[in-house]
Amino acid sequence: MGGTARLSMALFCCFLFPGFAQQGAFPSPVAPPAEGATVLARGDGRRISLDVVVTDKSGKPVPGLQQQDFTLLDDKQPQTILSFRATDETSQAADSPLQAILLVDAVNTSFHGVGYERLQLDKFLRQDGGKLSIPTSLVILTDTTQGQSAATLDGNVLADSLDSNQSGLRTIGRSQGFYGAADRIQISLGTLEKLVSHLATQPGRKLLIWLSPGWPLLSGPQVELSVKNREWLFQSVVSLSKELREARVTLYSVDPLGMDDSLGRRFYYESFLKGVGSANKVQNGNLALQVLAAQSGGQVLNSNNDIAKLIATCLADAQAFYTLSFDSPPADHANEYHSLQVTIDKPGLTARTRTGYYAQR
Repeated sequence: MGGTARLSMALFCCFLFPGFAQQGAFPSPVAPPAEGATVLARGDGRRISLDVVVTDKSGKPVPGLQQQDFTLLDDKQPQTILSFRATDETSQAADSPLQAILLVDAVNTSFHGVGYERLQLDKFLRQDGGKLSIPTSLVILTDTTQGQSAATLDGNVLADSLDSNQSGLRTIGRSQGFYGAADRIQISLGTLEKLVSHLATQPGRKLLIWLSPGWPLLSGPQVELSVKNREWLFQSVVSLSKELREARVTLYSVDPLGMDDSLGRRFYYESFLKGVGSANKVQNGNLALQVLAAQSGGQVLNSNNDIAKLIATCLADAQAFYTLSFDSPPADHANEYHSLQVTIDKPGLTARTRTGYYAQR
């Protein structure tokens, strides 16, 4: 790999999370919590909280389970479940509201893809007379601007907002090679970090549905990372994993182009799904949109062009889910990766939650 490409990679790593000061602040997507309501505390040490969706063979969320139906494994070792809460459409607690965020990504999506995405999103928002199942807000991301609407149960309001915010032509294009790819990653990850930081101030669970084929992975045998670059990248992986978990954000990757084979390597992200345990093993692909989504307990939906239906599939996770907590075992060193698995003591049921976390001493 040439010196120019190596320098570009170093610049990319240094710009992963620069603060994104040029973008406007996100407004509050839901009403402030009522007096007496609680916001999940951050930095509580060993206490880990997980949102778990249990589905049957058809993929439909299953309500009505009890704590004794769950087994929680940390690095394959059973852990004591310290708290348990079941949530369905009739039992949402005032101190733990639900909200969804639909993000239209015009930075990483082709002009054709953005147009199709808008049509499908408008279809979803206006169906059933515009009645939405949970408070939903809309984020529109371009390479120069981003903005977020207030959360509402009226899909027609969001559809009208979408119509009035036509994305302009992007200055960052797919033809701009490595530098353009690095800029897109910087904008995308900076936006994600800022949005998650904002959502952490809000109570309850959040479903962040990112409509995009994802940003470039910039990984492979032709990409070299220095020791310093790897250390910076690994710290970014650890930090973003922690922020998503503590903010109770479940991320979903919905590809507006669906089965469009012209994008190529649609499943290359699967090479990075396993949690990375150290800086000497980290790659840029560990911060791919699809990887972050799967690791957060969300879904990667890229084999269907019916975007309205796929959004509904994501939101179905809010119909019934369970919140468990446990204390993580003491770590031997900082940023020690622990894999997580939840199993259900009933045939035909599958649990989906975060796939791991980074424990501290």
